[in-house]
This record gives sequence, C-alpha cells and structure tokens, in this order.
Amino acid sequence: MKGKNSPIKITVIITLVIIALIVAIVVLTNNGTGKDTTTGNQPSIEGQPVMGEEDAPVTIVEFGDFKCPACKAWGEQYFPQIKQDYIDTGKAKFAYINVLFHGEESKLGSLAAESVWAQNPEAYWDFHKQLFAQQPSEDHDTKWLTMDTITKIADNMDKIDGEQLKEDIKNNTHLDAVNKDTELVTEHNVELTPSIMVNDKMIEDPFDYAAIQAAIEQELEGN
Repeated sequence: MKGKNSPIKITVIITLVIIALIVAIVVLTNNGTGKDTTTGNQPSIEGQPVMGEEDAPVTIVEFGDFKCPACKAWGEQYFPQIKQDYIDTGKAKFAYINVLFHGEESKLGSLAAESVWAQNPEAYWDFHKQLFAQQPSEDHDTKWLTMDTITKIADNMDKIDGEQLKEDIKNNTHLDAVNKDTELVTEHNVELTPSIMVNDKMIEDPFDYAAIQAAIEQELEGN
C-alpha cells in the first residue's frame, strides 16, 4: 500500500504547490497594479499646451492622438465635466501630449497643433477642438487628416496666420516639440489613447469619471 500511495501523495503535493504559486502570483499582481498605477513621476508639461491656472495644485495630462476615435469621444463626453469641476475652479490645470499611433496623419495633426500653439497659444484649444471635430464618425481608416483639413480650419480662425502655419508645417519648424512628446510617451509607457494621468497616477480606465475624480480629490487632499 505504501508503494502505491507514495506517487499519489507526491502528485498531490506538487499540485498544491503549483496552485499556491499561482495564487501568490495573482495576489502580487493585483496588489501591484490596483485601480490606478503610480509611476513615481509626472510628465513634464514644460512647453506643452496647458489650460487652467499655472499654480493649480493638480495637473491632469491627456496623452492623445487626433486620429483616435476614443480620444474624440473622451474629449466630447468627459473633458467638459473635468473642465467645469476642476479647471475652471482653479483646482487643476490640463495639458495635452501628442501620441503618434496612427502614422503620418497623427504626425501631421500634431505638427499643426504644435505650430498653432507656438504661433498663438490663445488659438490652440479652439484649433484642437476643431481638428477633432473633423474626425469622421464612421470609417475611421479613411485619410481625412490632411493639409486641406488643417487649412480649412485655420482659414476660419482669425487668431491663426494661415500662411505662417503652412510654412511652419512645410519646414517642420516645430518638429522638436512633436519629438519631445514621443519621448514622453515612451517614458511613461503609454500604450493606449487616450491615457489620462493625474499628477503621477495613470488612470486605469479613462472613461471612468469617478476614478478620475477620486484621483484628483486625493491629490487635492494632499496639498
């Protein structure tokens, strides 16, 4: 009997050890990620488009792509509430960092936006909004982010010098600003757009307003 039971006992022991290891890995993984991820440092917003009071205690950063449908949806459905609750009240400021996940069109949109920001910061957010508004609601793969689109928007905005904008884009005048954003995307391991950070915390689900609000309130309590 002893000889027959030993292999069974060994198999059971090995199985229990494997299960224990799997449970330990799952627990450690869950404890490590949590609802939001603290990166240890927040993105530099020096030279970035920023909305809100300079001395606001909380910084909200969106890593976004003008070609990204989810970014358009987030900007239309969630950003207005954040602006009303926190930016307009002086509790937070908001910065936008370009992500180039959709190739040349993303690059062109980012370069155009950076050129507008450099030319006239007061025109930037309107241009930003109008550029997203041009994104088609269907057939997102169609090539729509073109110089014609950019020119059309600029021509309807008094605060933008359209000819200067064309020259800046043609000469890649502000390409360094776009490349700086790409470095920040890499530094903060941004893999999805939009990605939202509240100070040094990456929000797991950017479409969970309660989570964003909780992160902001937590940072406010710490100031």
